[in-house]
Amino acid sequence: MSLTRLDRQYGTAVRGVWTATLGRTNRAWTDLGSWRERDVKRFQGRTLPVLLAGERRVASLTATYLEQLYREIDGGGRVDLDFDKVTGRALRDVDPEEVYRRPFKEIWNALDNDVAFDVALQRGTHRLETLAKTDLQLARTHTVREVGDDMPRFEYTVRELQGEYDCALCMVASTQRYHKRFLAPIHPGCDCLVKLVTADEDPGQVIDEEKLERIHELVEEALGKSDRGGRAVDYRKILVANEHGEIGPVLGFAGQRFSGPDDIKIPT
Repeated sequence: MSLTRLDRQYGTAVRGVWTATLGRTNRAWTDLGSWRERDVKRFQGRTLPVLLAGERRVASLTATYLEQLYREIDGGGRVDLDFDKVTGRALRDVDPEEVYRRPFKEIWNALDNDVAFDVALQRGTHRLETLAKTDLQLARTHTVREVGDDMPRFEYTVRELQGEYDCALCMVASTQRYHKRFLAPIHPGCDCLVKLVTADEDPGQVIDEEKLERIHELVEEALGKSDRGGRAVDYRKILVANEHGEIGPVLGFAGQRFSGPDDIKIPT
């Protein structure tokens, strides 16, 4: 599938929200000057309202985009969206204050392991960026799921690559179709467009054989071997869907694991 004018307009609008939200979040982080326990509440007080506003804007843009898509095929009206179901705590079923304490913990844990301060700060900054990007994308995918329930002629979701954060995992996913009742797999920081589509009959799991074939070729170039039958190369160990406790299905590599409370040490 190719991007339509509506897709591009929607993608541009969402990227604008991403840029503004992430920019303000990053400035609030760097302006702290120190990243101690006493700085956590100050950062959260400045940042959480910005993030919530960004999530709500992404959700609103997504709902409007889907309404316009559906109007073209079924003439449907406006869908009422409960923002509390697609933003804030609803995204992870975890209090945002707890989520956005984690970048500080990343720094503290690194320092506790004798990592240089500048490296520790880089790790905390990266953690913050990943969390914020993921929450903005979750606002989108949750909205797709909520709004899609009221649009019976939409049967599937597909992933459209559109941003600077496209990666090999997303490229593979973009060759597949998913039933709309399933939240499309994402990885932290993913900014792909999740698009609802209709079809008179199931197009099958693979919707872009040529692209998928090219990805297999790249795997062979990287590993020195390739096997579509999965005997010589276990493709499940190259690309798998992990179940993340908070954000749902996540694309990743075999052997990945997610941090738990025991992995993080808070300085006394």
